[in-house]
Amino acid sequence: MSQLHKKFTDSQVKELIERYLKGDIERKYIQEILGIGKSRFFDIVKEYRKNPDGFSVQYIRKTKIRRIPQGIEENIMKELKIEKELIENSDIPLKHYNYSYVKDRIEKEYNQKVSLPTIINRAKRYDFYLKKRPKKATHDHEVLTNYVGELIQHDTSVHLWSPPANEKWYLITSLDDFSRFMLYAVLLKKETSWEHIFAAQTVVLQYGLPFSYYVDNHSIFRFVQGRDSLWRKHYKLTDEVDTQWKQVMNDCNIKIPYALSPQAKGKIERPYGWLQDRLVRTCVRENVTDIKDAQDILNQEVHRYNYRQVHSTTQEVPYFRFQRAIKENKSLFREFKTKPPYQSVKDIFCLRINRTIDSYRKISINNLQLKVNNATPRETATLRIYPMDNGISEIRFWCNNKLIDVQKAKNSDLNI
Repeated sequence: MSQLHKKFTDSQVKELIERYLKGDIERKYIQEILGIGKSRFFDIVKEYRKNPDGFSVQYIRKTKIRRIPQGIEENIMKELKIEKELIENSDIPLKHYNYSYVKDRIEKEYNQKVSLPTIINRAKRYDFYLKKRPKKATHDHEVLTNYVGELIQHDTSVHLWSPPANEKWYLITSLDDFSRFMLYAVLLKKETSWEHIFAAQTVVLQYGLPFSYYVDNHSIFRFVQGRDSLWRKHYKLTDEVDTQWKQVMNDCNIKIPYALSPQAKGKIERPYGWLQDRLVRTCVRENVTDIKDAQDILNQEVHRYNYRQVHSTTQEVPYFRFQRAIKENKSLFREFKTKPPYQSVKDIFCLRINRTIDSYRKISINNLQLKVNNATPRETATLRIYPMDNGISEIRFWCNNKLIDVQKAKNSDLNI
């Protein structure tokens, strides 16, 4: 309803109503002058007829004005000032205020309840507010899959996730397209083929083999050859050489569709933006400098995203959508089993290299010589290398589809 008491005096409104009742002015003109609708107009006429002498459009508040306690007001301002400092820092990838985060922060850290409109009101009043940028053309947000496990969005994002640490870290995530459930999220100081293989192993062993992995054209996922030049002729073309990660996918019979543009990766980029937004803000406030502490915060945010957040596209909490699909048998996840002749998970989720066994039954890796038991000279052996957390790798020697030896070596000697 229009706030007439701020635009017109009682006498001005009375005059217009009286002239309408006398037939001097048509209703539509009075509505236009007062800026009100038809229903509001007849409500005013009804009130005037009840009591012409006591008629008034002045607003009388029926409830007391609620004032938030001074302590909450101070905490709102404190958090908004931190927000402003983050946005104004060009090294930090934050470009807008997050009032929902401020609200959550006040409730969690200060144990104080405050409404989102109150925070926004204070932000606008004290210049902690930025107008929204015009939206660019966006990629399709629809869910294009029909089953969980039909397509796993997998990607890496490198950012200054914790500004106090003063170094960029890599965030590897895997997301189920149908449910938007985040299956994997880990921060790393270095991105390698093994880290992506280990991410796939974690997903497969916990949930099963998915139908497909959706990735970009990063060299870890795909060998992409450039065009021939006048100076050099290329003999290996795109997809003629399988990367370490792709060999693992082939062993697991998992299909690999590739994204042809950054926009096509939008479904995984949006959770990245959401995680980046909250992870960076929390790391700054808690002065996080260790990647392990940042991982703890990331785990909390992923838990919130998976189990508490209603997804804007599906309008469901990812975990409940994921579980409902499984109960309804709408899943393309398959049970993982090591296929013969291989004997262990370490034979599948591993790094692979081929070496020719010399006449002394030895092979060489980065100047490291290893004598292979039960080997036949001049045969080609496939070394399946499984790096472990203790800085040691297990090397499994396969020759003619037989496991002929198992040895250990330092990751540093193997240059892993």
